[in-house]
Amino acid sequence: MAGLTRRRMLGGAAAATGGLLSSKAEARSPDPLITELQDWASQTGDGVDATPYGLPIEYERDVIRRNVPWLTADTISSVNFTPIHALDGTITPQGCAFERHHSGAIALRKQDYRLLINGLVENPIVLTYGDIERFPRETHVYFCECAANTGMEWAGAQLNGVQFTHGMLHNMEYTGVPLRVLLAEAGADMSDQNWLYIEGADASSNGRSLPMAKALDDCLVAFKANGEALRKEHGYPVRLVVPGWEGNLWVKWLRRIEVVAEAVESREETSKYTDLLANGTARKWSWVMDAKAVITSPSPQAPIFHGYGPLVISGLAWSGHGRITRVDVSLDGGVSWEIARLGYRGSDKALTRFYHDIHWNGNEMLLQARAIDETGYVQPTKSQLRAVRGENSIYHNNGVQTWYVDSQGVVENVEIT
Repeated sequence: MAGLTRRRMLGGAAAATGGLLSSKAEARSPDPLITELQDWASQTGDGVDATPYGLPIEYERDVIRRNVPWLTADTISSVNFTPIHALDGTITPQGCAFERHHSGAIALRKQDYRLLINGLVENPIVLTYGDIERFPRETHVYFCECAANTGMEWAGAQLNGVQFTHGMLHNMEYTGVPLRVLLAEAGADMSDQNWLYIEGADASSNGRSLPMAKALDDCLVAFKANGEALRKEHGYPVRLVVPGWEGNLWVKWLRRIEVVAEAVESREETSKYTDLLANGTARKWSWVMDAKAVITSPSPQAPIFHGYGPLVISGLAWSGHGRITRVDVSLDGGVSWEIARLGYRGSDKALTRFYHDIHWNGNEMLLQARAIDETGYVQPTKSQLRAVRGENSIYHNNGVQTWYVDSQGVVENVEIT
């Protein structure tokens, strides 16, 4: 068997086998939660005025975004992580969706919002929030993934939780105006060779260059997410949505769009958000997030706590190139694979939920998932990825993740060597 790295590991792992049906239930004593009247059934609950804006019940208070303090010097320019181990389905609640800031989240009122479109345009325009709402709008579900998601794993298994290894990810329903509509309103020169330089209203501005072809394809100037206004940390009142491409291009608090003849090559696309290769050169313009899958349960933050019997293995898959068409799951570290069940047919550039139902008998497992998208691309192993990219990268790590499950259901982040 392949070797394992990260902490002291037990040797070997065998695949769990068996059907989906559990063994005959053991005889149990009467359960007072069924046989006796409980407080919640004998008195009235809260009135409708108790929660003017609904929040999760107190028993779910642990389902929160978390940061890793030692990752950055200050939380103002940092990231917190989506608790993907505790979620199901595909839509990420705004209150759980990860944050990544370069100079902190700003509070910008709708009344003070302005968007300038200038440069190679016939009619430079300044739009208010109200102006943007008057244009024809569309609604789409897209994933947003930070280019640095799973970045720590380039150096081997590091962070013991799927929230931290893969949680710079969310999937929301965005409503907004197609970027091409606003460019047309300004009379932009939409020649293929042209670019856009896009800035936010925050102190960092996070200026990024965007090819005209992508701008005219599927980008949205969005003002709603999951049916309500954007949250402050997600760019309220207006952000850019760049489907399938790295999250750094999804400029928040969108302030200016300049049509230019060539890429500006700003700090955020030269010294940052490029891929350092083994020979010391940096690969730039690595925008698309390649196909990727990860098992969210069981995982280090979601161990197997119910004992032996039926077990639902669940996870997420996504691709910046289009739809997910298949997800494979391995119980033995990639020696053998089985096709998982998709929650529903994958959507374009959106998260797809997958399930794999097994009967677990306490055997140790090495859990993996790999995604295949509609282009035929198959998610690589970390070794395959490093053979091409080397070991100096941070961004765009879509290598297959491995969880080790012991006989007690405890799960740990490991790497097969």
